[in-house]
Amino acid sequence: MFILSAFADEISPEPIEQIEVLKTCGVRHIELRSIHKTNVLKLTDLQVREFKSLLDQHGFGLSAIGSPIGKTIVNQPFDDVKNQLQRAIELCRVFATRNIRVFSFYPPDGAAWDAWRGEVMSRLIELVGIAEKANVRLVHENEHRIYGESPENVRDLLETVKSATKSAAFGAAFDPANFVFGGHDPWAGWQASKEHTVHFHIKDWKAGAPHGSIPGEGDGLIEKIMIDAVARGYDGFATLEPHLLGGGPTGGHTGPELFPKAVEAYRKILIRVGAKIAP
Repeated sequence: MFILSAFADEISPEPIEQIEVLKTCGVRHIELRSIHKTNVLKLTDLQVREFKSLLDQHGFGLSAIGSPIGKTIVNQPFDDVKNQLQRAIELCRVFATRNIRVFSFYPPDGAAWDAWRGEVMSRLIELVGIAEKANVRLVHENEHRIYGESPENVRDLLETVKSATKSAAFGAAFDPANFVFGGHDPWAGWQASKEHTVHFHIKDWKAGAPHGSIPGEGDGLIEKIMIDAVARGYDGFATLEPHLLGGGPTGGHTGPELFPKAVEAYRKILIRVGAKIAP
């Protein structure tokens, strides 16, 4: 079963506009990355309560806390990262979600990953331990420049952390477009990730393009990957993150006019491949 969700800050920074557009798309979940141009982990308690009230009023839920945890240089203070995780755990309890999106750190300037692989693994293993005790789950997104950018490193990361923790508190948030953007084969990325994929981020990309493509129109092999995901019995969220007007390390922009087109295109793909879609 596929449950559609959205990085709704790609529609607008204003929560009410996000919700109104998603209603027209038939999407009732949001992956909370930012509102009011403020990152989710920097929202005040008042902003959090107001947003939760708005979601409840309109019958919306959260698919995940779209945190930036792990988007820091790997040799920067780890206590700061753990403090971010504690805030994300608090927000999971407020919004009744167990998923927290994470990354696997940037290297120091000019450094090769060989010297820092151990630190990446030890940090993620410790974060998974904290998540497990809190009954939440970290979902790692493959992204440009972090350790888990390439299919080879994603496989290494997922297998190493899972082997060390034996924990259901860690899995992959698979993003085909991020492999394309980084110059990697998205099918190889899927082969490296599929055993651990518990969450999808749906955007497509043409190699060398300045922004994303409508799902199915780029080089992300989304339909081919969805066929395999359906065959494997995937059951979870698929979060639209189209980046149709641009994107970068802190988010993307699609706008209220184009976002519904991305949702419609992806829904048609799911229908073609025989996926069950949650109402």
